[in-house]
Amino acid sequence: MNLDLIPQIKHTKSDNFFLLSGPCAIEGEDMALRIAEKIITITDKLEIPYVFKGSFKKANRSRVDSFTGIGDEKALKILRKVSETFNVPTVTDIHEVSDAEKAAEYVDVLQIPAFLVRQTDLVVAAANTGKVVNLKKGQFMSPESMQHAVTKVTDSNNQQVMVTDRGTMFGYQDMVVDFRGIPTMKQYAPVVLDVTHSLQQPNQSSGVTGGRPDMIETIARAGIVTGADGIFMETHFDPANAKSDGANMLHLDHLERVLTNLVAIRKTVNSLE
Repeated sequence: MNLDLIPQIKHTKSDNFFLLSGPCAIEGEDMALRIAEKIITITDKLEIPYVFKGSFKKANRSRVDSFTGIGDEKALKILRKVSETFNVPTVTDIHEVSDAEKAAEYVDVLQIPAFLVRQTDLVVAAANTGKVVNLKKGQFMSPESMQHAVTKVTDSNNQQVMVTDRGTMFGYQDMVVDFRGIPTMKQYAPVVLDVTHSLQQPNQSSGVTGGRPDMIETIARAGIVTGADGIFMETHFDPANAKSDGANMLHLDHLERVLTNLVAIRKTVNSLE
């Protein structure tokens, strides 16, 4: 990937994959800073370009009583503080057209959720901010169809766009990753593999999404081998008590081991090219 896509990104080795990582949702300032500091310690050591991820609100939940956020402005200010404290770029989801300009004041990358990636007005609004746009591939979409989502951004005079694969629906309650999609979508834009969301088990009768965190490293390794430019991985120091997506997040204590192994695989892949 050309790291000029995100000019603010900290990097020392352009031949490494980059990482989008952090909690699913911003639950508070202390937790965000704590997670960011730990990840940055690891990524600096491993020379991995890094973008802090955190949703300022969660608009797509299974149940009406699910956690949706601590308040938009409060969460966005925390994202800005993370960026200013550690000198790293940040990424957050947007769900409505009005979110685009609001979030763009605080973060570097605007992410379009998978369920919303066909919403033309939302994608164009994100593109018009001039920020980097990260398009999540819909669970219901083919890799080839993401070319049209990318075109919506580039036709809005914004070349700063990347695509993130987060798996494809398999039946009602499982996700699978078709790794053929990574080289296919790289024809249109840099490609990220969202490892943790690809391991969700949605539509549970409880109304709380399940997951397979035991498979995180397996899926991540395959993503590196098949040419993913970046890895997206949600992490938390207490996934069991995280307010969103805890069932498929990586425990923060395991992050360094996983990333160390991915860096070694990337070096091997680079030596074969």
